[in-house]
Amino acid sequence: MAGGGGAGRKVSVAAVQFACTDVESENVDTAERLIREAHKKGANIVLVQELFEGQYFCQAQRLDFFQRAKPYKGNPTIIRFQKLAKELEVVIPVSFFEEANNAHYNSVAIIDADGTDLGLYRKSHIPDGPGYQEKFYFNPGDTGFKAFKTKYATIGVGICWDQWFPECARAMVLQGAEILFYPTAIGSEPQDNNLDSREHWKRVMQGHAGANLVPLVASNRIGRETVETEHGESTITFFGNSFIAGPTGEIVKLANDKDEDVLVAEFDLDEIKSTRHGWGIFRDRRPDLYKVLLTLDGEKS
Repeated sequence: MAGGGGAGRKVSVAAVQFACTDVESENVDTAERLIREAHKKGANIVLVQELFEGQYFCQAQRLDFFQRAKPYKGNPTIIRFQKLAKELEVVIPVSFFEEANNAHYNSVAIIDADGTDLGLYRKSHIPDGPGYQEKFYFNPGDTGFKAFKTKYATIGVGICWDQWFPECARAMVLQGAEILFYPTAIGSEPQDNNLDSREHWKRVMQGHAGANLVPLVASNRIGRETVETEHGESTITFFGNSFIAGPTGEIVKLANDKDEDVLVAEFDLDEIKSTRHGWGIFRDRRPDLYKVLLTLDGEKS
């Protein structure tokens, strides 16, 4: 448990993965059951997968799916997990489809261990491709990348496609994030059965952990989901592989591609902080040379 016994600031983190039905109450019940299981295993911060209230509807461009969105304030799922977080004294990032007047976002509310809502992160990078047509539903997030100071650690949370961008991870750690969390929905590619991104997906995030010397937690769903689209049925088989990486990018806990699971790992954040400072990667940064990153084409203005 955080701060428990001996020197150092020890924090246990968890990733859960499960198959979603298209019945919201069933999925929320499953998420709560697995959060409770993670808590019994000693977890202080528990990550649940992206958009876990239902099946991954972004396989299709359907107007009726906008009815799944709910406002941030008064959101019943967030309120339920605020109560759960307070009861168990755990931190829970809660992924949901947000309606904000005429805008819509793929968002996460960060719930602290006393049930306090610490604020909102809205997904910044929005994918658009066969099976993952998120640009139809979601506005690009306007919150910017954030670091949230929770009871147990300062954390950064990105959402799925955000996890492919090193700038996102670096921005969160620059602001003090000690652990990175990525709720995810990724699996097969409906247009190409031979394309399997699971190892690439893991390696990229392992790189974020290693490059920033911070632990990283990724939670993905499992199961086969078929959605009726405007062009017929579309099916994705989600590949799970939720994992927890250590601060050199090493995978310390890994789920398989088909089973419900709860992964838990403990880290000493004080020890990691000392190592991070010793490596000098933040001391030796050259922000004055990085202006090219503010361009789309690599040409300096």
